[in-house]
Amino acid sequence: MAYNNFTLETVKQQFGLNFSLSPFCQNLASVRPSATFTAIFEEWFPLAQQARSEKAKSELLVSPVLLEVRKLTDNAVELFSGEEFSVDRDRGLNGFCDFLLSRSHAPYIVEAPVVMLVEAKKGELDAGLGQCVAEMVAAQIFNETAGKAIPVIYGCVTSGKLWQFLMLEGKNVTIDVNEYQITPVDRILGILKWMIDGV
Repeated sequence: MAYNNFTLETVKQQFGLNFSLSPFCQNLASVRPSATFTAIFEEWFPLAQQARSEKAKSELLVSPVLLEVRKLTDNAVELFSGEEFSVDRDRGLNGFCDFLLSRSHAPYIVEAPVVMLVEAKKGELDAGLGQCVAEMVAAQIFNETAGKAIPVIYGCVTSGKLWQFLMLEGKNVTIDVNEYQITPVDRILGILKWMIDGV
């Protein structure tokens, strides 16, 4: 078993999690991007709309957004893409994460605390929720094992155009019931910045 084999039902049963739904991102403030990002986004967004593969959308939409958030938070986190994040193989907490944000001091090493996991999915976001929660549980264990536990782990499932956010506090998972459009991108940046600033 690996992250991508988990569903919401299996991750709930295996790790004894409690689930709730709440629009916890709904009223967060938007954040204006830099002029450089705006220019890139305006050029790449039409290309991303035509892209058929998950990888292309990640490269054209998700990566630039996450890099801009890193910049907006004064490089408070390191961004890792396609990183192997194997925490506990016996419990299926192993595999690769599309994107991982960590307060690492070294750009080549994932160090605790891991703040957020982002899964880029093709089509329906629901299909990626179980995988994302499993990765969040792994991040929680990873941080605790390193003696650097943080109160909240955040997660996100995105198709590039749509974004849905989650948070894990102890054994409690909250899923924002809303799916947020990539435009206006100021809103997505505001949510992501809030998550990074909060831990």
